[in-house]
Amino acid sequence: MAERKEVVIIGGGPVGLTLGIALGKAGISTAVIERDAPSKLRDAAFDGRTSAIAGVSRRVLDGLGLWQAMAPAAEAIRDFRVAVGASPLFLHYDHREIGDEPFGHIVENLVLRQVLLDSAEKISALTVKAASQVTHLEHTDHGVCAHLATGERIDAGLAIAADGRRSPIREAAGIRCLHWEYAQTAIVCVVRHARPHHGVAVEHFLPAGPFAILPMTKQRSSIVWSERTALAPALMELDPAAFLHELGTRFGDYLGALEVISPRWAYPLSLTLAERYLDDRLVLIGDAAHGIHPIAGQGVNLGFRDVAALAECLVDAHRLGLDLGTGVHLERYQRLRRFDNFLMAGMTDGLNRLFSNDAKPVRIARDVGLAAVNRLGPMKRRLMRHAMGMPRGGWEKGPRLIRGEPL
Repeated sequence: MAERKEVVIIGGGPVGLTLGIALGKAGISTAVIERDAPSKLRDAAFDGRTSAIAGVSRRVLDGLGLWQAMAPAAEAIRDFRVAVGASPLFLHYDHREIGDEPFGHIVENLVLRQVLLDSAEKISALTVKAASQVTHLEHTDHGVCAHLATGERIDAGLAIAADGRRSPIREAAGIRCLHWEYAQTAIVCVVRHARPHHGVAVEHFLPAGPFAILPMTKQRSSIVWSERTALAPALMELDPAAFLHELGTRFGDYLGALEVISPRWAYPLSLTLAERYLDDRLVLIGDAAHGIHPIAGQGVNLGFRDVAALAECLVDAHRLGLDLGTGVHLERYQRLRRFDNFLMAGMTDGLNRLFSNDAKPVRIARDVGLAAVNRLGPMKRRLMRHAMGMPRGGWEKGPRLIRGEPL
């Protein structure tokens, strides 16, 4: 016998699990299928990345009662500094120019996963099937059936693919994607430094790609070092002293002596944009719909915006007694999210290409433009609001979770 749910979410990463929590809290019976075991997800060695939780994402997490548990381990981003190569010109964003809220917070993915898993366990309408994998989706007369490698089956009215930018569920549905590799690899690690960072995040654009220094708690910073893929393996194989030297030449000495206090991880960088987010009783969210360059740390924030929009559409349809797997509420989700995601993907791709180009005419024009934006208050404030994820017209123009209202 198959287990019956209203929604099955394939992929239990931060975006998929947050959506499951939102639907479960609203009384929609939901199953989240995650291939990794909870013990692995709670292991610090599993994933060394951090997430830049923009203002919009903090609001979504707060609206679901999740933020309070992770806030003590989150470091506020109060200022943001953009520098290019050796140029003396730079762009400086101060959060006080647009209000009292910080731009966002840096949270370790380990903390994010732990809070989400702990919350999911307390929701009666939500089932998390970990260490499980969906082999295929079968369409039935009244919905879909998710077949698991364990032999279990889950019937549902709607399947949601949250299984990453190489989503097997998306590929099986025949949804085409725009995709390319950046020939860049992100090297990720955590450093401790002698001087406090004062909540300042730095994006230093170098010819090989952006080098980000993201403030963490306890006088630490997360490093996201985009390097040419051809060079990345050699850097990963360096002994600790040699690696620290290479890191230091790019980091600089403004925070004093550095110490690498974590393992190193390497992630190849690419862009993936699904041409559509809907199929027969199937919806795409998160990286399954859009995987972008990590420049400016917007990837997971687009996913949380997906959650806010899709949860509202499904909860409203559920209250009206509608079939969740088909109807205008799904078209509404696609309309709300597709343009925003494409716009952010285009912006991050363009910035990476612009600032990784070291041709002299481009360099001169770029430096002049950077200095001009730094002096133009209205444009600068608009860019800051966009980085926070604020909808055009203010927070009150977004979905309910973003407006601070319950679902």
